[in-house]
Formats: sequence, C-alpha cells, structure tokens
Amino acid sequence: MQIFRDISSLQLSLNELRLERKTVGLVPTMGALHDGHAALLKASLAENDVTVCSIFVNPTQFNNDDDLKNYPRTFDLDTEFLKSFDCDIVFNPSVEEMYPKNPLLKFNFGDLEQSMEGSHRPGHFNGVAIVVSKLFNIVNPDRAYFGQKDLQQYKIISQLVKDLSYNIELRQIPIKRDDSGLAMSSRNKRLSAGGLKSAAKLSQTLEEAKKSIVDHKDFDEVRTELINNLEIEGISVEYLEYVNADSLESVKNNSANNSVAVCIAATVDGVRLIDNIIF
Repeated sequence: MQIFRDISSLQLSLNELRLERKTVGLVPTMGALHDGHAALLKASLAENDVTVCSIFVNPTQFNNDDDLKNYPRTFDLDTEFLKSFDCDIVFNPSVEEMYPKNPLLKFNFGDLEQSMEGSHRPGHFNGVAIVVSKLFNIVNPDRAYFGQKDLQQYKIISQLVKDLSYNIELRQIPIKRDDSGLAMSSRNKRLSAGGLKSAAKLSQTLEEAKKSIVDHKDFDEVRTELINNLEIEGISVEYLEYVNADSLESVKNNSANNSVAVCIAATVDGVRLIDNIIF
C-alpha cells in the first residue's frame, strides 16, 4: 500500500496506472475508519483495478471550531485498517497541501441545501463541494463511493457531478449498523458507554417513524411524539424530517408511491449524529 501526502506525486503514480488502462475507485474519508468505511472499500476493490482512499479532515466543511478540533484523528490505526483490506493507495494531504490559500469559490445548490443539514450547518455543503471537487480533479476516478448515512451530502455531490460534467460514476453504499442498530460513524468514537446506548434510540426512532408512515398516520403528530420521547432520554433533536428520497423535498403523504426517507440529526453525549432510513 502506497501513502501519498502531496498532490503531484499521487497524480504521477495514477497517470502511470492509467497508461496501463487501470480503472480507479475513490473512497473519500476523514479518517477514524470503521466497518461502514469497510463497505465502501470492499465495493471499490471489487469494481476497480486500483482503490484510492483519501484521509483528510476538511476544515472548510466545519462551521463549529470545537467540532473540528475534536474530530477523531487516528491515522496509524487507519493505515493498518486499510492494509487489512489490501487498499492500494492512501492520500493523506496536509491542510496546506489542499488549501495553499483560502478558497474563494462559492457553490449554490438551491433548495437542495436549504433544509436539514444545510439549515443547521451554514456553509457546510459549500465546504463539502469544494473538497470533493478538488479530490475529483486530483484523483480523476472512474467511480467514487459514499455512504447512505450522509444522504443529503450524496445528493449534493450528485448535483455537483451533473452540473460540472464529471465523468465519474457515483456509488451510494447502504448504511452499516452495529448490533444495536446504531449507524456506524467516526463520531461514535467520542461517545461514552451510556452515550452509545442512548444513540441506538435514533435508529429505533426511524423505524417507528417508518411504521407510522406505512400505517398512514399523520407525520406531524408522530414527529412531535417521537422527538419528545428522545428528549426525555436526554437526546437533543435538531430535526426529524419525512422527505422524498430523491429531491429531499418535504412529504406530507406519499400518494405517488415515491421512494421516501426519514432523516434525523440529534446530539447525544455532546456529539452530533445523523441517520436516515429509505423506504
């Protein structure tokens, strides 16, 4: 497994591989790798000749300095993790390598970024779009792999690929959960034992919301009850939304039988977590 920290060396190596007509898969991460990332890696390794995993805690997508400071950084463990899957290349640049100067570019994704994460984390998706654009330009992958847990982010990146005519196939990999149902996340490493137990209630809430929707109950009433139940447990809920799984527009009833999703963001143990269920 090769580890690159500068853009030029990585691109030189990738150019040589492309001369051999090798296909390249990209798995963008911020490190603190877990079995959810393993699912992305396995998909890329199965579908491409070469897999590049980037590990970069991107400062431009954080709108909270403490969140950026406390984000887990476990590079040595991450490299051992990647070696166990026979990952081909790790790209671990410094902030200075990725951003020699502060970027001036601003993205506008319209209604797609106005709800949920966009409304609660101003500037977040602009930072995501900048770093993903840079990674796409640097690696020029044939395919790129993202997790369903960040559903709105995936939709933003899909729009980015469409609008900028990237010749990249995007792959969305289903959420990986632990035995309690908790969606795997790098942020889970910051939870206490009690926090992990409480956080499992997020997926349980999503399942309850799904059942209520399937049973044609009024979602606004159901939402109030579910949020109250979580807050009684000491979980602070930012949002619980019922949306079209493609456009992410709010749904009142699913008379058109579209694919829909319920999305949640909440703070447990001082750690902000997100999750969703598509059906």
